[in-house]
Amino acid sequence: MSSEKFAKTIYPVNDLSKIRWSPRAFAEKPVEKEKIRSILEAARWSPSAGNLQPWRFIIGIRKDETWQNIFESLDEGNKVWVKPVPVLVLTVGEKAYLRKNRVVQNGYYGYDTGQSVAHLTFEATNQGLFVHQMAGFDPQKAINDFNIPEDHQPLTVIALGYIADPSSLPSDLKERELAERKRKDFDEFVFSGTFGQKSNLFL
Repeated sequence: MSSEKFAKTIYPVNDLSKIRWSPRAFAEKPVEKEKIRSILEAARWSPSAGNLQPWRFIIGIRKDETWQNIFESLDEGNKVWVKPVPVLVLTVGEKAYLRKNRVVQNGYYGYDTGQSVAHLTFEATNQGLFVHQMAGFDPQKAINDFNIPEDHQPLTVIALGYIADPSSLPSDLKERELAERKRKDFDEFVFSGTFGQKSNLFL
């Protein structure tokens, strides 16, 4: 991979954090089952509130029926570049759980599922793969197609695979693919004292 997409960090971080980014140019090359297993193992060991582990993953391998159903749930803008992606994953969170025979809402199911996906993402990077997470899909279609229970909520779709040359993309997406990565300054999200007050950590 070209180093042009590496994160230009101000402070030292681990190599996986520098390398990780979300491409749209994916190769059709299949992802080895051993790697998928390792990636899911990393997700399995993510932390969660009360160790409830509310994440659920529906895995589609190109182009089996599961892959096709996940693909059909995507917004048209995502379908344009997702066609060659070898693995699609629908992430689902369990919204409630039983405690002493009483249904309890889990207010942290989305947060914890996101943590699990973060662990999945960095293990994918460790395996030489890339992940692109998408909010642009139809959750209700996913619920219908996969018979997802009412106490579970589809959250995102993940594209997983090997990176490809950006020239495979339409011109507008190719431009975005090659654009420099940017992040907010610390002053915009790290506070002390009161919300919005800059932390002296970075003075």
